[in-house]
Order: sequence, then structure tokens, then C-alpha cells
Amino acid sequence: MAGNSQRRGRRLTPKAGAPKGSGGKNRGALAGRGKTLPADERPWHKAYSGTEKLPQRTAWKQEKERRAAAEEGRAAKIGQPGSKDTTWGKGGGRGAPAAGRGGAAAGRGGKPTGRTGPRVAPGRRSNPAKDSPELLVGRNPVLEALRAQVPATALYTAQGIGIDDRVNEIVRTAADRGIAILEVSRAELDRMTGGVLHQGIGLQVPPFAYEPFEDMAAAALEHPCPLLVALDGVTDPRNLGAVIRSAAAFGAQGVFVPERRAAGITATAWRTSAGAAARVPVAQVTNLTRSLKACRDAGFTVVGLDADGGTDLYDLEAAVGPLVVVVGSEGRGLSRLVGETCDLTVRIPMVSDVESLNASVAAAVTLAEVARRRAAEA
Repeated sequence: MAGNSQRRGRRLTPKAGAPKGSGGKNRGALAGRGKTLPADERPWHKAYSGTEKLPQRTAWKQEKERRAAAEEGRAAKIGQPGSKDTTWGKGGGRGAPAAGRGGAAAGRGGKPTGRTGPRVAPGRRSNPAKDSPELLVGRNPVLEALRAQVPATALYTAQGIGIDDRVNEIVRTAADRGIAILEVSRAELDRMTGGVLHQGIGLQVPPFAYEPFEDMAAAALEHPCPLLVALDGVTDPRNLGAVIRSAAAFGAQGVFVPERRAAGITATAWRTSAGAAARVPVAQVTNLTRSLKACRDAGFTVVGLDADGGTDLYDLEAAVGPLVVVVGSEGRGLSRLVGETCDLTVRIPMVSDVESLNASVAAAVTLAEVARRRAAEA
């Protein structure tokens, strides 16, 4: 008898492998799933405090908890619906010093349920290469991109999409430009976008083409009222998109951001800008401090937003001349070198005890005041 193949009690079946998701050969099943949403951002949890419509079952859970708390004489452990912005593509959240902190709800979700609530990723997220094509989503951003002749390779439409004037124009424009139009299932479009609210439309565009900083600054100086916006380490693409939208609304000729440790133009920033990124030049600079000094040498007044600034926004006399508004990062505000480079720092007066404003909100308030002053001088 060779070996022990005939011994008693020998194993006749292979050993069981590691359970899926527990590690071992299947540990990759958990990769890229993202962090778990907090209870107050889960539409199915009684602690949900989101701004979207409260699901019926969540309302029932909260009412049940209220009754139980009343009978036991304690405070109900439920959320406060409408008190926390949990929608995708919107800035908001915590306050921040200087120009403010940014942030918006994000996280991992389960399979699509069809009910209203926070827009959460239905599955894994991928980290595409920096030079890979972006999928621009949302009807307004896609329409603005097509109107601005942004290069595109494909248009994705979800099956059963609700048709309106924007969708008709999107499809017609894409067809006229020879862009491939592909109809996919809504679940497939959810997977392609990572769960971002896409409104049934996605446009595949090449990586964003940034404007050379020197060209943007020179073009701004040719304008009767030169105005540029600089972002000092803003890392949330939603804040970047919102600032670009405000810059377009109040007449700025461009926005420039650092290449490193800062948000760039991604599909999220495109969507938040509501397509304004197609109309406002955006530049990336290697050294923000050096670029601000170049603006000063060219005749701009560089103004930094700071909660402890020495000048009140409503007393900003320099608003009528060539101006660069510098918005600080979400966490620490203006960096030391950038703050020292600014000609002056400006604070936004507030009547309440609120510590500070969100970065994009602070930028919008400042740009609106600059536009008001310039209109009064005209």
C-alpha cells in the first residue's frame, strides 16, 4: 500500500476555504466599498436627518420611537429631518475658519431602492487614472458642455429616462456633432457614475483642459473690470465647482488652483458648477504664492478671505480695481505664505455667533459685494 491513501478516517472532501469577505483569497470583495454612512445620513434609520423627503418606513420608525419615549418619560432618540444636507453634489456641512470649511455627505449605500433619500453609491467606487476620460453627469452640466463645444466621445442615456426640453436638445446636439449615443440600463449608469445623481444622462469627456495661467491673467487685464479667484488648498471638488459657478455669475474672468493638494476639475466639480466650468477659464499653477506675486506685479490687488481679517468686506475700496480674491482651504483657511503674500485680508461681517462660512459660500458673498460695488461705480 503506497503512502497512507487507504488509512481510516482520511478526508474525502477538500478543506473549506475562507468565507467570502473575511480575508484570504476573497478579501478583495471588500475593496473599494467606502466608509459606512453615519446613522443620520441613512434614509432607512430612525436617526436620519437628511434634507430629502423622509421615507415612509423611516417616518414610522421615528413615530414609534416618539411613542415609546413618551411612555418611558425620556427623550426620543430620533433624527431631525431637514437639518442636515445629505444630497449629492452640494457643498455644505461644517463651518470653517477663513473662507470656510467644505464638505458634503458621501458614503457607501446598498442597492437602489427607488425611494427618495440621500444619493449614495450603490456599489464599489473606482479611482480612475488622472488622464482617463471623465463621465460628466446631470442634465444642465451635460447641456452646457455640449453648447460650449467641449470635446466628447460618448453620450449615455438611461433606459426609461424622462424626456424634457433639455434631454431633447442634448440628444439632438450630440447627434449633430457625431457623438456616439448609447442607451444603458439605469443600474449600469449608476455603476459607471459611482452612485452620483446623474438624472439619466452621462457624457464621456476627455480630461479637463486647463488654461495657461499667464494667458488667463493677461486676458483678465484686458477686461474693463479685471477679477480673478484663487483657491488655496480647497480639496472638495464640490466647493471648487460652486466657486466656479459663483465666479461665472459675478463676472470673474478666471479661477486658478494649485496642482498639488487641491481639488481639480472632475466630473463632480463639473456637475456642481452646473456647466459654468465650460465658460470660466480654470488654470492650475505649480506655486500659488509665486502666481499671486505675479498678479501683484501685473497690477492686481490680492485680497485674502480670513475670519480675522483686518478689513471689513463692506469697506473694501479696492473692489473697483483689478482684484484677485483668495479663498482659503476647508480646514485651515489661508496658509501662512499665502496670507503674507496678500495685500490685505478681508473678513465677512456676521451678526450671529456662527464661527465662519463654507468656502464656496464665503466666495459667493465676497464676489457679490465686489459686483455690487463695481455696478455702483459704473
